[in-house]
Amino acid sequence: MRIICDGVTLGEAVTKVSKACAVRTTAPILECIKIEAQNDEVVFLASDGEISIRKTIKAEVMEEGEACVPGKLFNDFIGKLSGEEVCLSTGDRGMEIRYGDSVSFLQVNPASEFPKINFEIGENSFVMKQGDLKKIIAETTFCCAADDSRPVLKGCLLEFKDKLEITALDGYRLALSTAAIAAKTGELSIICPARTLQEISRMLSSDEEEITLYTQGGMLMVKFDTLVIVSRLYQGEFIRKESVLPAEFLTTVTLSREELILSAERAAILIRGDKNNLVTLDIRSGAVNISSASEYGNVSESVSAEIEGKELVVSMNAKYLLDALRALHEETVVMSFNGAYSPFILQDGQEKDSLYLILPVRNAA
Repeated sequence: MRIICDGVTLGEAVTKVSKACAVRTTAPILECIKIEAQNDEVVFLASDGEISIRKTIKAEVMEEGEACVPGKLFNDFIGKLSGEEVCLSTGDRGMEIRYGDSVSFLQVNPASEFPKINFEIGENSFVMKQGDLKKIIAETTFCCAADDSRPVLKGCLLEFKDKLEITALDGYRLALSTAAIAAKTGELSIICPARTLQEISRMLSSDEEEITLYTQGGMLMVKFDTLVIVSRLYQGEFIRKESVLPAEFLTTVTLSREELILSAERAAILIRGDKNNLVTLDIRSGAVNISSASEYGNVSESVSAEIEGKELVVSMNAKYLLDALRALHEETVVMSFNGAYSPFILQDGQEKDSLYLILPVRNAA
């Protein structure tokens, strides 16, 4: 293989596909980027077994061929070049990298060892605006579980109906958001890894342009011109949100989102590092008192609010509260409760296309 390409174009392509390189794997080939040169194009491909990213660029191909290079090392090295023309070629010493008057070498692995990735996916398709997809990914994926104890909770439930509805939960909180679908081949429910959705979101560049999601045989694929992302989908039973979302409430509180965020942020400072990270809301008499206490001191502030129903005192993880508030958008938010220890809900005051459910914590104090 021998190719000449623009250094900036090369760097951008390698950076994008390197996101799919495996880390700490028992299969070293999955830590590599596969490079394939053919005709006047070079294809870069990386896969960790769950997500695969392929990027194609134009180049001067003087000798066709393919090779696998260590992904992180190659990305870091190419990223340090100043953008001049780069010549890549393979030989007995591995891959030769020529730039300006300099030359370096990098070891290569046989391309035949790289797993075959199926990019022929298209049984089902769903079209929506990029801005809408980006919005609901940002509003939900942070609520996914991070550990492997329940792998299915590391993903989001995507339900393609009249709208796309995404649900995420980690056992202590739940996020639900909906967005319009422009076209679809049918109705479908899938569980997509949160990491895949986040990588897709990073590639979305135009709010008004449309994007198509393709699914088939337990796989999801998204195309962006010369960039393709393919991901395995999780198999298993996702928790039915209807069984955890309350139908009615005993207390509703309407208040300023910004005021509550600032007050909760100040209360969170003193409990930073505490195991439970608890803030307490005392809801009564036209105000919500936000408090926290630790060995360093205590915070107690009031935010005016419209309160309907029973007064109550409820404690919760400060991070969960702040994550939900920051994901909402309107000036006014509504918090709905069914007692001090029952899950409660946060939503924007007007638009109800997203909601957050949080499980309170019993405060030993």
